[in-house]
Amino acid sequence: MSNKIYGYCRISKSSQSIERQHRNILKEYPDATLISEAFTGTKIEGRKEFNKLINKVKEGNTIVFDSVSRMSRNADEGFELYQELFNRGIELVFLKEQHINTSTYKKALLNNIQLTGTNVDHILKGVNEYLLALAKEQIKIAFDQAEKEVKDLQQRTKEGIETARINGKRIGGIEGVKLITKKSIEAKDQILKYSKDFKGSLNDIEVVKLIGISRNSYYKYKRELVEELNQ
Repeated sequence: MSNKIYGYCRISKSSQSIERQHRNILKEYPDATLISEAFTGTKIEGRKEFNKLINKVKEGNTIVFDSVSRMSRNADEGFELYQELFNRGIELVFLKEQHINTSTYKKALLNNIQLTGTNVDHILKGVNEYLLALAKEQIKIAFDQAEKEVKDLQQRTKEGIETARINGKRIGGIEGVKLITKKSIEAKDQILKYSKDFKGSLNDIEVVKLIGISRNSYYKYKRELVEELNQ
């Protein structure tokens, strides 16, 4: 069996930075072959590079993702693909959700409690089935969470645009008017979470590197956040 390692990285559009995903994967797997693409949407269909990768990987190969959301943000489709690749003998690694790596799932399948040949075996079989069901549920939860993040972001974007309209703000590239986009809302959420000036512990340079945006965009969003919080 081949032990070829691939690192799959995805961004929503080409203007975003993919470097953070590259760094995270190569830090843990320096010999990984990186596959990158820009694709908007939750469906796997249409992701040309990812589908090429799925079709060419062989038993014993490994695919590394920075997070489960890079594999799929559709819960049902993601879980179905996870099981398909697992059954083909492909190792799946999620750097941010290591509890659902296929190696963990495999342990739940193989490390069954040994039967004793006595009347207690029907209880032990039940325990084994429960452990396997628990492992499956953890995988499903991870994909459910990735899908929920997309829906929450879409809702926040919709609400942000509606709020801007109610307040008389025009949505467009006009000087002095704040442009509300999916990217700006997502970036502001991350700045709030990680910047020591808000709820986090990182300095400006560290946050810029972590979330993968330009310094100009970072300081622009930060100023807007301060204004919004003061209001």
